[in-house]
Amino acid sequence: MIMHVITNFTASAGAETMLARLLHGATDERIVVVSLIGVSERNRRLADNPRVAYVSLGAASLAALPGAILRLARLIRKEQPDVILCWMYHAMVAGTLAAGMARHGAPVFWNVRQSLDDPASLTRSSRVAIAAAKLLSHRPTGIIYNSARALDLHRAYGYANRNAVVIPNGFDIPQLAAPEPRTARRIGIVGRFHPQKDHGTFFKAAAQVVKTHPQAVFSAAGNGLVRDNPAVIELMAQAGLPAHAVDLRGEISDMPAYYQSIDLLVLSSRTEGFPNVIAEAMSYGRPIVTTDVGDAAAVAGNAGIAVPARDPQALADAMRAFLDLPEAEYARYARTARERIENEYAIAAVTTKYSEFLMA
Repeated sequence: MIMHVITNFTASAGAETMLARLLHGATDERIVVVSLIGVSERNRRLADNPRVAYVSLGAASLAALPGAILRLARLIRKEQPDVILCWMYHAMVAGTLAAGMARHGAPVFWNVRQSLDDPASLTRSSRVAIAAAKLLSHRPTGIIYNSARALDLHRAYGYANRNAVVIPNGFDIPQLAAPEPRTARRIGIVGRFHPQKDHGTFFKAAAQVVKTHPQAVFSAAGNGLVRDNPAVIELMAQAGLPAHAVDLRGEISDMPAYYQSIDLLVLSSRTEGFPNVIAEAMSYGRPIVTTDVGDAAAVAGNAGIAVPARDPQALADAMRAFLDLPEAEYARYARTARERIENEYAIAAVTTKYSEFLMA
């Protein structure tokens, strides 16, 4: 039996989605998912596996974490898992300490989902957890990183465990109708409103693009990206964008429809590990413009353009390059995007890599 310990299974970001995909394909007789904070119906539906039991510890603050660790230790003693896999920093710390308190001999593995390109863009709580995990990093049996950049930067930061492997995120490959001839016009960005995602740089780049390419249409999807969020409207105003220039979509439940509604996906992040949204958009045949953070550029490969982080001019120039492509060139990028995900990041192959590393 495997026990997954995750910081917050109510979130709908990359780590939570990847865990749900693994759960969906898991054939173990029993699986326990322990969330330090909570579990959402969205993630239960994505996992869609009756063999999974969920436990919420309700630790929504650092002050509540010690009590959650004690409850987790009791749960480990009760369940006697064969393997414990901890997702993200707070869960890595909590799971390692709880396993030690439980005096249970099951191997504990960590799953690092973030790079350290720009730690200042992360919350104070995350930075504390990163530092605490460094002190414990010699204790887990092994560490999974979802990007090569994350592995390199964490080792440079002081993570001491040498049994480490890079396993990228995996994706279901959607069935698509034959593509219609098109050029790039509709540009989308997907990600929660957070300093890490650096929507300010995206808005500044968009403001430059509309001056030379008024036909361009922009949309932004993600938690907090709504018109009644004054911080978003202020960022747009600072960028020189009128309020109607970007369609603020908020959190979207039907992501396949969103990816098919755009022609180009942009990622403007200051730091990432393996950004799911890039590969998801590519699986629908959408080219990419991304900042060179985490493994974003490596994932996009020849299906995109990578630029330095926090550089609106470079981001705008890359968007213009796609807007200027003729139909045949755009179609070539679209085919490359789709084929890259089919060949490198299919969920079946990634699931096998997880099993081989955890059970070695």
